[in-house]
Amino acid sequence: QVQLVESGGGLVQAGGSLRLSCAVSGRTFISYNMGWFRQAPGKEREFVATISKSGGNGYYSESVKGRFTISRDNAKNTVYLQMNSLKPEDTAVYYCTANIFRITVDSGYWGQGTQVTVSS
Repeated sequence: QVQLVESGGGLVQAGGSLRLSCAVSGRTFISYNMGWFRQAPGKEREFVATISKSGGNGYYSESVKGRFTISRDNAKNTVYLQMNSLKPEDTAVYYCTANIFRITVDSGYWGQGTQVTVSS
C-alpha cells in the first residue's frame, strides 16, 4: 500500500511563494509518475503539474506554467511543488497523487491534501 502525506501549505500574500512537499511511503517510489492537483471551493479538482518517474519531464497546466515547478527526490521518496508569484486564484486544497501509469484525476493513490490560501 502506498501512502502520500502532503505538507507545506499555508497562508501567503499575493506575489509570495510556498513549497509543497509530498512524502510517499514504500520502497517503489521510482515506479510512480507523480502529480499535483488542486480543488477550490465549489469547483472540480483540476490538474496542476506532473513529473515522470525519472524526474526528467515536468508538465504544467497553462494557469501555473512559468510560476510553479514540480520536482522529485527519489532518494527521499518526496515530490515537491515550488509555487512562486502566487495569485488569489491559486487558493485551493492541493493534492499529491501517484500512479504507475498516466496521472489522471480518477485513478492512482492520493494524499489528504494541504490548504493553500493566497490573500490579495
